Amino acid sequence: MNRSATYHNLCNLPQPPQSWYQRQGYVKSMADLIQKELQTFWSPDEASSLEGQEASVVTEYVIKILGLEVCADTVVGDEMFRGISGGQKKRVTTGEMMVGPSRVLLMDEISTGLDSSTTFQIVNSIKQSIHILEGTSVISLLQPAPETYDLFDDVILLADGQVVYQGPRENVLEFFEYMGFKCPERKVVADFLQEVTSKKDQEQYWIRKNEAYSFVTVQEFSEAFRLFHVGRKLGDELGAAFDKTKSHPAALTTKKYGVSKKELLKACISREYLLMKRNSFVYIFKMTQLTFFATTTMTLFLRTEMPKKTIVDGIVFMGSMFFTILTITFNGFSELGLSIIKLPVFYKQRDLLFYPAWVYSLPTWFLKIPVTILEVATWVILTYYVIGFDPDAGR
Repeated sequence: MNRSATYHNLCNLPQPPQSWYQRQGYVKSMADLIQKELQTFWSPDEASSLEGQEASVVTEYVIKILGLEVCADTVVGDEMFRGISGGQKKRVTTGEMMVGPSRVLLMDEISTGLDSSTTFQIVNSIKQSIHILEGTSVISLLQPAPETYDLFDDVILLADGQVVYQGPRENVLEFFEYMGFKCPERKVVADFLQEVTSKKDQEQYWIRKNEAYSFVTVQEFSEAFRLFHVGRKLGDELGAAFDKTKSHPAALTTKKYGVSKKELLKACISREYLLMKRNSFVYIFKMTQLTFFATTTMTLFLRTEMPKKTIVDGIVFMGSMFFTILTITFNGFSELGLSIIKLPVFYKQRDLLFYPAWVYSLPTWFLKIPVTILEVATWVILTYYVIGFDPDAGR
């Protein structure tokens, strides 16, 4: 099935454990990356990359399909930093998954918070991608606009936990006419599908004037659909056993992650390094602040004023050591905020099996520990001898 489908009257169905679509709060934790980088980092299609190019061919193609060329080099942004628009952010989130090997996209209420024009652009982009890249998408939309509804190949209509209709969009009105209900000429089809199963609104669409109207329940709709030619065809397709001899051995993945852990680690290191470059002001400011405090400490605990004869003199040296530890500790507190901001992305991508937790953690150790060592070394070089600590290298 290389199709896209929409369904209405969405019930509280459990989400598949590996379904990828989580819209809430993604971009704010990636505010320092531009949208091209977001998609490039998580594209496992490394073989599609050409030497000398910044991104893979697949990434560039998806950016064009989603209409993101105008903001390809724009920072995503968040509540505190202005970046791309809300509709573009959702398209970036969609593109993040489209550049990967996934060929089944499950999307729930992607139109929330968007106007009809933006929703149309996003769905149209997904449709082009699905048809060109031969994938499948299932999108839940509540009463979409007519032009958005017309983009879909199939429609799945759910009500009260049952499938009322599942099949080509062109046959959905035919089925309800078969049941005795007709959509008025100027009525939006999506609204009609929403109301035709409602006890309050169903009667107005009854067209069999020579027959007395009686409410048709969802159960009756579901049973009638199985007898409808679309339902019978669907039942025959599902009832036929799949011929495993026609299946390619690589059709289903046997690995937990899309690429090797080595490649995942390289991607995470590359992303963490880029984030550090984007936040270079923070590290420069920390080093400048540390140097200033070290200079102040040098003048405060000057060795010419630091005798070493009494217990009180030792307490003064202890005070300088305490101030050193306190300064280094508080100088690293800024990392807490940066780490917490990135947690939503980590939780999301870990749950979606982008990478194991250790692949996310190790790059932080590799790249942040050298920074800490540099800060401590700067402090020690500036203050150790001037304060008057033991010059013996072993101490």
